[in-house]
Parts: sequence; structure tokens; C-alpha cells
Amino acid sequence: MPALDFDERPFIVIWETTQACDLACVHCRACAQPVRSALELSTVEAKRLIDEVAELAAPVFVLTGGDPLKRPDIFELVQYASDHSVRISLTPSATPLLTREAIIRLKESGLARLAISLDGPTAEIHDKFRRVAGSYDWTLNAVRWAREIGLPVQINTTITRHNLQYLDSMIALLETLDIVLWSVFFLVPTGRGSSIDLISAEEFEQVFERLYQTSLRVGFDIKSTEAQHYRRFLLQRRTEEKRKGNRNLPPMLGTSTPDGIGRAPRGINDGKGFVFVSHLGEVFPSGFLPVSAGNVRNQSLTEIYRHSPLFVGLRDTANLNGKCGVCEFREVCGGSRARSYALTGDMFAEEPCCVWQPKSMNNAQVTSRTPDQVIANV
Repeated sequence: MPALDFDERPFIVIWETTQACDLACVHCRACAQPVRSALELSTVEAKRLIDEVAELAAPVFVLTGGDPLKRPDIFELVQYASDHSVRISLTPSATPLLTREAIIRLKESGLARLAISLDGPTAEIHDKFRRVAGSYDWTLNAVRWAREIGLPVQINTTITRHNLQYLDSMIALLETLDIVLWSVFFLVPTGRGSSIDLISAEEFEQVFERLYQTSLRVGFDIKSTEAQHYRRFLLQRRTEEKRKGNRNLPPMLGTSTPDGIGRAPRGINDGKGFVFVSHLGEVFPSGFLPVSAGNVRNQSLTEIYRHSPLFVGLRDTANLNGKCGVCEFREVCGGSRARSYALTGDMFAEEPCCVWQPKSMNNAQVTSRTPDQVIANV
């Protein structure tokens, strides 16, 4: 994949099509509700957004929610995006709306990948997480139906205290499902997500090791979401393995997954190669960092992404505080800006769930700038 200039365009645009959803997941950042909002972007506004994404040439466009299938126009929008050369992934909720017929229709409309959540290796564990009985069975049915028609499947799993102990069983299940990508989300305590469900920094490292070992032998790709320091871990492990002469190494960032959708390049972060548009048109650095930089109803997405002080500030690693500001991996990692904001109120604070101590920490001057100071200087 050609190198992307994150100052010019994002690698991934996510649009929250709706907050309506028939699940009530314990970690939901959106606090989704059963009924759609009358203030959602209209079909016409949605198509205008898709036109902007096409103009930006963002490699990945994800329709999420809530549950996108709660929008009657979702198939029309997938078709419109496909017709305008926008590669679409969609993250439906596992409910009775996700029928085999719906999946077939999505593929016929041009959907490139189906991404569905699976948060436990059994119905008991997963359904408790999703708070709706039957969600586990609907999920596995959807995966099977998608594979039967040749639609690539991505599994999303959120790691919390609810399911950490079942990680090995989860991996064993995934190996039977013929997926192209496992996206492992690490909790950001926002929305319904609670900080008491957040695993410790030491447990992050343990999960990283398990993901790394798994990546050496499975047929699907593995990526982390809101665990930017997994990239630091990967680089350290690859360096160690190369010194030993081991050539069996997992793919690095920026390579392609089996279905041709590229992996996120190095350095991508909240607001840096990543942009999230809410169901109301508000533009955020990510769905987990609820600080708005503008609204697509008033400004173009391109203008907001390229020039808003919030996004410009987040793309400059010189603004990072604490150990993130002096870390030798700051250009590759940069820490989760969303988790820093959720736990400290400062989006530029050091990553709260990272054990790594930068080598220059003892000799470096650790800076501390408030978000207001950063934005004022942009």
C-alpha cells in the first residue's frame, strides 16, 4: 500500500449510521437505544458524506452503529458507495435483523467485508456481554452465511475483565470460523464501558504476547484497536526474533489482509489517519474520544480533518505529555488518546495502560501541556 500522508487524508473513516440497536452491550460507547433519532443524517446527507470519502480516497470506510440494519436505506447506501469506488465494511449487530437474505443483499450491493462482534467462546459468556439471549447463535449463523456466499468476515472482540480469562478458548473458536481478520478492541471506559472492567497495564502485555504467538500460526490477520502500544510490542518481538534468526514473523502494519483491504499503517491514532462521524454528523478523532471538531452539515469532512485545531494537534507527537512525549516509539505508537482522555480528562496525557519505560526517561525533560494550550498553538 502506498504511504499515506495523514495530514492530507485518513486511512479509515467510520460513520455511525445510527445509534439505534436492539442489543444493550455492557461496553457500548454509544449507549445505543432501540429507536432511531430523527436527527440522524438523512439519505441525501449520507450520500454527500460518501462523496467526500470518495474524494478523500480513504482506503477504508466502515458503516457502524448502533446497528446499521436499523436504517431502511442501508442497502441503498452500500450500493451508492460501491458505485463510487468506496470500499465498504459494515458492522451489524447480531439480532434477528441479520438474516441470510440481508447478508446476501449486502454482498450484492457491493459490501467488501462483514465485521461482526464475538466476545466470548460460548453463548453464556457472549450473551451476558451483549445482554440479549440468542446473540451468540445469531453471530455464528451470520459468519457461516457470509462465508457460504464468499463475503469476507472480520471478527471484533472487546477485551475486558468479563472475558479475559476465556481468551484461549476464544482463539480456538476463531480458528474454526474461516475469517480474514480478528480485530481485538481494548476497552476505553466511555459510554456504558466502565473503568472497573478495564484490564491492567500488565494484563495488556500478557494479551499482546498471546496475540503475537497466535499470529505466528493462524490463517487470519490480527490487529488491535485502542491498543496502539501493541505496535511497540510487535517491533520489540520482531527485533528479538530476527536476532535469533527466526524468519517466521507476523505481517507488519501496512500490508494487506487476505481480502485486499489494507492494514492500518504505522502511527495511525485517534485523529491521525482516523476519523469518526457520528449519526448527527459530528466529527470526532474516534468513536471513543467524544470531543467534536465540527459537523459535516456545516463544513466538509476534508476541511475538518485537515485543518481543525483538534485534529492538527493530535497529529503532532510533540504535543504528547508524560512518558509518551519522550518515548522512542511515539511515532509508531503514540498511546491511546481516547483512553488518556477517558481516564485523565487530558487527551495528550501518557497512555495509562502501558508498562514501557522509555530509555531516555531518566535524562529527558517531561513536558506537560493542557489541551487548550495545544489547540491555541495550532
